[in-house]
Amino acid sequence: MDFKFKKLVSALIMFAMVVGFVFAPTAVVSAEEGKTTTITIVHTNDTHSRVNEGVGFSRISSKVKALKEANPNVLLLDAGDTFHGQPFATITQGESIVKVMNAVGYDAMTPGNHDFNYGQDRLLELANLAQYPIISANVLKADGTTLLEPYVIKEVGGLKIGIFGLSTPETAYKTNPKNVEGLTFADPVETAKKIVEELKSKDVDAIIALMHLGIDKESTDTSYRVRDQVEGIDLIIDGHSHSTLDTIDNEGKTTKIVSTGEYNNNLGIVNLIFENGKLKSVEPTLLSNEAVAELEEDSAISEVITKLTEQNKVITSVVVGKTEVVLDGEREHVRAGETNLSNLITDAMLAVSGADMAITNGGGIRASIDVGDITMDEIITVLPFGNYVIVKEYTGAQILAALEHGTASYPELAGGFPQVAGVTFTLDLNKKAGKRVSDVIINGEPLDLEKTYKVATNDFLAEGGDGYDMLKEGILVTELSALDEVLVEYIKGLESIPAEVRPRMTVIEKTIQEEPTEVVEEKAEETVKQVPATQPEKEKSTQTYVVKAGDILWKIGVKFGVKWEEIAKYNNLKNPNLIFPGQKLIIPAN
Repeated sequence: MDFKFKKLVSALIMFAMVVGFVFAPTAVVSAEEGKTTTITIVHTNDTHSRVNEGVGFSRISSKVKALKEANPNVLLLDAGDTFHGQPFATITQGESIVKVMNAVGYDAMTPGNHDFNYGQDRLLELANLAQYPIISANVLKADGTTLLEPYVIKEVGGLKIGIFGLSTPETAYKTNPKNVEGLTFADPVETAKKIVEELKSKDVDAIIALMHLGIDKESTDTSYRVRDQVEGIDLIIDGHSHSTLDTIDNEGKTTKIVSTGEYNNNLGIVNLIFENGKLKSVEPTLLSNEAVAELEEDSAISEVITKLTEQNKVITSVVVGKTEVVLDGEREHVRAGETNLSNLITDAMLAVSGADMAITNGGGIRASIDVGDITMDEIITVLPFGNYVIVKEYTGAQILAALEHGTASYPELAGGFPQVAGVTFTLDLNKKAGKRVSDVIINGEPLDLEKTYKVATNDFLAEGGDGYDMLKEGILVTELSALDEVLVEYIKGLESIPAEVRPRMTVIEKTIQEEPTEVVEEKAEETVKQVPATQPEKEKSTQTYVVKAGDILWKIGVKFGVKWEEIAKYNNLKNPNLIFPGQKLIIPAN
């Protein structure tokens, strides 16, 4: 080879090396000797559209901005059950939440089971509206392709972070089955193994799994199972079981799992520490609501939320039905007896679920609906908690225990008073609380304590709310739509709304009354004095009073200077806590 030619070749090689160094990817630069890079992951899960509760999205935005000022290498991620739960979200079928998350600047999320509550088509529409990817690798269409993108690779601080999503297979029955018709949820472990290998082939520097699997003992596909059977995942951000997981839960584990609990009660922060381009440590922490209470809200996000709330008012004015009578949801009535509105709500639950019976708590009904058009605003006011309908299997013994528990305080007001449908029963006030329910009939047959029944309830009671511990024990059958949505659809399908109460509970009043001198409650069951079998003779100065909305018997008694017990006896009221607007009462003489 000619010397000049050799010299030319050497020059060209040297030039190529210089050019290669100058234009090399920043990942190479970040991996230079002695360089430490921190990537901060901020994460949320199971917010259920609580935009202002807990830490709140305005403070999340402020925290993210503060972190980015100190270190621009920040990613904001969500592990699902985000688009559904509160009227703020359900009115727009999740669009309002997408707009808030866009404004805050989320980088990715995976859908939870409740994110399918508007149907798979709507989820795809929300994914198109989102300025961040909604990812899940195990939600498959009939042709075997994924419904959503399986993963995303984010380049941060000169490093490549692979993020993939997994949705719980329980979605098949933890949303209305119609919402996921034609979809299958592949095994999370096998899916994770496949995706990890694919991400490794793309030379990512770390792998994060956004998983809506949870750690519930009754669940088969848990995040623990993925952690223990899949190698190569550096961090799991989990949701679904509303668990709070941080450093202490990860001791001795290669793959760390974090989760913030529920409803923005905590904000998760994880620092990924890289040395020379290699991940050396994963350091998770949780910030409680109290820890960020002094953090100033991001005014821009607060403004977005306020504006969306105002826009929602246009939708809340939409008419969904009409009533010719007042639908009674007064506190004094629904917590101590049945009303036409409580009947309507439980009938709707029974109809949508196909269950054997339905039960909800009277305390969950918060207002009445006036005569005339029924608007979305009124429905939301009546049912403001964002509860959804759950169907579980219970034995007859558990159902009996629930009815005894709910009526234990009757006729005193109780938030847990059982409003029911599909079942009738007798409550004998002559017996001791806890032993007063009898003659329970479901589907025209006497209750069988050993038999299993399907019961529609709300998620609050299903978790033991209002002391219904026995309802925590049932086997889950399915989770359906929000209770307010269920009521709206039921009303739309009715030709007319039943005006009268259709009692499911028959009350046997006490056949005894206590002597005026008796003050010890435990002697209430002793026979002291028999009530006369005949009604008292009506006196000349009786008056007639027409019940108004919001009236309760003791207030009427005060108005006329008469004991409410006398009014009840005079009018043969079987349930003195249950009177209705328009009802005529005879007021005995003072």
